[in-house]
Amino acid sequence: MTAQPIRILIAEDHPLFGQGLRRVLMLEPDLEVVAEVQDGEAAIAGVQALLPDVVLMDINMPKVNGLQATQEIKAAHDEVAVIILTAYDDEEQMVFALRTGASAYFVKDVLPDELIAAIRAVHAGQYVVNGQTLAGAGELMAWLLAWYGERTRFDGDVQSALTPLTAREMDVLELIVRGASNKIIGSSLGISHQTVKNHMTSIFRKLSVNDRTEAAMIAVRRGWVRLQDAGAPAGETHQE
Repeated sequence: MTAQPIRILIAEDHPLFGQGLRRVLMLEPDLEVVAEVQDGEAAIAGVQALLPDVVLMDINMPKVNGLQATQEIKAAHDEVAVIILTAYDDEEQMVFALRTGASAYFVKDVLPDELIAAIRAVHAGQYVVNGQTLAGAGELMAWLLAWYGERTRFDGDVQSALTPLTAREMDVLELIVRGASNKIIGSSLGISHQTVKNHMTSIFRKLSVNDRTEAAMIAVRRGWVRLQDAGAPAGETHQE
């Protein structure tokens, strides 16, 4: 009996790259691209409708960024493996993506053979980290703990560093990048002033930063918030 192909959804907002990726994958008899989408919301909806085996996920996309989409997809469909495929060559970003639920992380100049091997590995329940294949979640957690253990700035708060931002914290972070005050953040999201402050404290702790500016810089540098989408919020914009 012939094995079923690995069904893949591509989430990529640059059509030229997405089309090239599709052409590469179509050469493999055990891989099948079932959909291509161009934003995070469509990725979430596509997974819900099609239940692919593997998602190739960009980070810097419209509507919902790739990390938020990954987190929502894994919460609803843990059996779907996500490979982050991004322009951001940043080891801390990679670690954050793994904690969000991704099974592998690659920069877009990855060699086709390496990506194809990773697709097969994550479909089998493995993880791929810096070119190393890890057998399962236990090995991944050991790798993450060792990674954080080598970085003294995370001492005493490893659990916070291992915890990804929630979807609501991502919403707050996007408004921070847009220059919104706590009052405007609360009004925009329908939450209290104290809840905004609680989210801010959690964001700063998880990102190991001290203020809004540092948090905003990380969000933009890693592609979590698209500058072209980050216009000024309505109403008051001074910082609190």
